[in-house]
Amino acid sequence: MDKKVSKRVEQAIAERVFPGCVIGIVHAEGGREAYPFGTTIYGSAGEKVNESTVYDVASVTKSIPTASLASLFIHERKLSLTDQVRRYLPELKDDHDATIEDLLRYRVEGPRMSGLSSMSPEEITAYVFKHGFGEQPGVPQYTNLPAFFLGLVVERVAADTLDRLSQKYFFDPLGMSSTSFFPNASYMKHCAPTEICEDGKEVRGEPHDESARVFAKAGHAVGHAGLFSTAPNLLDFLEALLAGKYSHIVEGAEKGLGWQVNDPNFMGQHVGPKTFGKTGFTGTSVVCDRERGVAFVILSNRTYPKRPPNGDAINAFRRDIADIILGHT
Repeated sequence: MDKKVSKRVEQAIAERVFPGCVIGIVHAEGGREAYPFGTTIYGSAGEKVNESTVYDVASVTKSIPTASLASLFIHERKLSLTDQVRRYLPELKDDHDATIEDLLRYRVEGPRMSGLSSMSPEEITAYVFKHGFGEQPGVPQYTNLPAFFLGLVVERVAADTLDRLSQKYFFDPLGMSSTSFFPNASYMKHCAPTEICEDGKEVRGEPHDESARVFAKAGHAVGHAGLFSTAPNLLDFLEALLAGKYSHIVEGAEKGLGWQVNDPNFMGQHVGPKTFGKTGFTGTSVVCDRERGVAFVILSNRTYPKRPPNGDAINAFRRDIADIILGHT
């Protein structure tokens, strides 16, 4: 299997899908592998990727930790799928009676958060509270807003910040010491950069997502993006799910609550009806298949030095890697 993985990664690097990546695999019966490839940037100046290279996981944040914390609090009866969002966010206008389940299933839409990045954190929050949702909850439409609100709900339910809650419930107990919303200076040295902006500034160690970056600079974690991690750390989380340590998270994830489920677009042709995972815009993804007893993570910085026009290349790569791994079990 490792030869097939290596060949496909070499092809992706040659096609400049990304300069490098780490692929990690963990099995329920025990055993894990991590395969690092390439460099953090193109050319000889790039550092060689190793399994401890830190990546901005982008929207994987929506599932790990945001939706996972929501599932935990639902399990503890501190929160319910049928609770209306305004119960926890009374400032929210035009809420259309949306529920926590509507947030987890992305059945609501409102302001596009990337278009608000010129505002301060307080201004962004006030703006989305004021404008609420454009219409009644309906067909799922994937945007950042539901996870942003879910992060605020989680914080208010537990009376603590999202980063501290993540540390308390997941990162510390699982030994995920290289996972953080706020990389320190030494940690940032091991971060793969995500893009070179129009002004020539390199984005490294701060969220690639524009609105999450605004909040991170002010020291506030948000539910839709901004987490940094390594392949071994994410495998620690996925291994816990395979082992049944967080059965309530798995149950929700297999129903598509805060996760993508049975999505062949990035999970490949061997995807099962309960296979769940999450992708990140920067070129990251996690997949967990409890029935096969295997989970894997792909970390890359496909947005460097400039984000591609679409996700075709990275999704083709994700599918091929999934086919190799899931087809082998």
